[in-house]
Amino acid sequence: MKKIIAINGSPRTNFNTATLIKDAADGARQAGADVEIFDLYRLEKYSGCVSCFGCKLAPNKGRCVIKDGLAPVLEAIRSADGLILGSPNHLSEVSAGFRALYERLIFQSLTYQVENRCCNEHKIPVLFIMTSNAPKEIYERMGYDEMLKRYENTLTMFVGDTKIYVADNTLQVKNYDRFDWTKFDVETKKKRHEEVFPLERQEVFALGQEMVEKPW
Repeated sequence: MKKIIAINGSPRTNFNTATLIKDAADGARQAGADVEIFDLYRLEKYSGCVSCFGCKLAPNKGRCVIKDGLAPVLEAIRSADGLILGSPNHLSEVSAGFRALYERLIFQSLTYQVENRCCNEHKIPVLFIMTSNAPKEIYERMGYDEMLKRYENTLTMFVGDTKIYVADNTLQVKNYDRFDWTKFDVETKKKRHEEVFPLERQEVFALGQEMVEKPW
């Protein structure tokens, strides 16, 4: 049975990002995989890379040596057959928790060798889901497309072939009446959440299935 690791990089465990992560994980399960989900903001305390360079030396070459809340996540990824990642767009970037995982996941495989940049010999398909309050129409102008391409390229090089899925113009909160936010057309956002978000959930479910049945 294939093993898929799914990681929610949102501080919220029941909203947009978490929902899509769970749907993609359900798709993988439907295809027969064993799936383990991690909520980064529910782990024991952890940090990003601390530049100890322990992953560059034997006997731990290619393995992060820091023993904190991320250690079991990184260990699970090492034996996985696929990786589902998700983060909300926070100020034109991934969440801080996701970024910490990203640093630790990538840097352990970076060799600084011209002839072989990556020491990870266990490449697996990656699905990276980003949720965003902003509509896709502004992605290029805001630099979001470039940012996502950077993550796609780096994940592909050091973890495995990566697909990007964006759920844009999401419902940011359940009750907009609590806030004095004049920027949003609340009714339009609610309508989109009711009509479009269910379709996005179906699409990531199908991608979870594909990861198991026809990995890219």
